[in-house]
Amino acid sequence: MIREPWLNTACVALLLLVVLAGALFDEPYYITLATKVTILAMAGVGLNLALGYGGLISFGHAAFFGIGGYVAGILASHALNYEPLATWPVEISGTTQMLIIWPVAAVVSALFAAVIGAFSLRTSGVYFIMITLAFAQMIYYFAISWPSYGGEDGLSVYLRSEFPGLNTMNGASFFAICFVWLMAAIWGSSRMVNAGFGLALQATKQNAERVEAVGISPFKIQLTAFVISGAITGVAGALYV
Repeated sequence: MIREPWLNTACVALLLLVVLAGALFDEPYYITLATKVTILAMAGVGLNLALGYGGLISFGHAAFFGIGGYVAGILASHALNYEPLATWPVEISGTTQMLIIWPVAAVVSALFAAVIGAFSLRTSGVYFIMITLAFAQMIYYFAISWPSYGGEDGLSVYLRSEFPGLNTMNGASFFAICFVWLMAAIWGSSRMVNAGFGLALQATKQNAERVEAVGISPFKIQLTAFVISGAITGVAGALYV
């Protein structure tokens, strides 16, 4: 039986080997594929915080992935078209800077997760599943009915956003950015679940009544996990765009 740390290390090494092979044999497709795997793995880390450790079976996490993507796309499209995002009460411009797009995507996704979680977590079981799915479908239909940003045709962004000191149009450079994000998400998630908050979250998954009996609010613990999970997934969506 393979020990989990060794298996995790092997998966990371294999991912890096795919990128190295793509660079050596001049096969950009391999680098692009590894980059997509990295981004989706980061989204999986976000979902795992709510689902794996919190027991929150959410069918709506794709919404946060899409929200993060739309944040990145909208900000970049306004910057590339030289159109302000808003003109009142102050003028707000778009941006192609990743260091600005990432926190905005995380905050917007977290806000949506807070609203969705505040409603959904008042239920449990199949009701929770269906409510999260319903919210995701509402956001989906709103997005495809938004003519200002492409509607069903989607929103096209013809240049990758910028990161100081790196050529993000280079596949290996962009993979490096995504890989660092994935490692940071895994490390942060690991630290979180082994801290007091994470232990309380896992205890709530096992028996919410006992957790409440010792003075901890299961609702607050689960909502916090759901919001953090949504933020991580939102940043993954921004990277994907």
